[in-house]
Amino acid sequence: MEKFNQQLFTGERALFKANQLEISHSVFADGESPLKESANLKLDYDIFRWKYPLWYSDHIIADKITFVDTARSGIWYTNDITITNSLIQAPKTFRRSSKITLVDVELPNAEETLWNCKEIRMENITVKGDYFGMNSEDIDIKNLTLSGNYAFDGARDVYVTDARIISKDAFWNCENVTIEDSTIVGEYFGWNSKSVTLINCTIESNQGFCYMKHLKMVDCILINTNLAFEYSTVDIKINSRVDSIKNPLLGLIEADEIKEMIFDDPEIQSENTVINLKKIKEVI
Repeated sequence: MEKFNQQLFTGERALFKANQLEISHSVFADGESPLKESANLKLDYDIFRWKYPLWYSDHIIADKITFVDTARSGIWYTNDITITNSLIQAPKTFRRSSKITLVDVELPNAEETLWNCKEIRMENITVKGDYFGMNSEDIDIKNLTLSGNYAFDGARDVYVTDARIISKDAFWNCENVTIEDSTIVGEYFGWNSKSVTLINCTIESNQGFCYMKHLKMVDCILINTNLAFEYSTVDIKINSRVDSIKNPLLGLIEADEIKEMIFDDPEIQSENTVINLKKIKEVI
């Protein structure tokens, strides 16, 4: 395997169709698509300064690399890439790519990142930016910190554990999602999604969990959450008070207390939802 060390690469397609290379402590400066159509690369301590560095690439292992903010749209149409201990400052990274592994990676400007991708494994990830993870599938995440709205819109087959998520309209239009041991803060969580399970989570959400099919909660705590579960089918076990619940379609809700239970749609039959709790403060 040929090796490059402490090199400065400039110009468009600087290492076009590179194969079987080790590139260390080097800088990819001005020039688009420096590693387009590359394969079987090992990158470490490299810095990428311009657009489209890894498009149509295969079998990439990268450690301690840096994408600065101008290295936008960096990894598209790429298969089998592992990135560890790295900083990706650029937006729109990862599009229509597969077999992605990220470990100990920071993405502080992750707008429109990880779109239409599949077979994704992430661990110890910090993300800031809107529209993260849209329409991606087969996602496994451990220890995620995410701040940004509209996360995981349209995602499928998602497992998340040990996460801290601040995101309005997160997990809309999803299918087959499980979230465990996590904290979620955000309005309108989960609308129009199917087969979503939350286990041992603490959640704050204004008007969350509406228009959902097969929503399940196990040992969750809902704080400052109102107008929940409207037009949803539910199997809910909450270890806390709920401020208000509105127009659930069908299922079971268990809670310590419901401060307000609202049925104001004449087409909803309240008897289709079984309520088990210690106290109902007010029924409208």
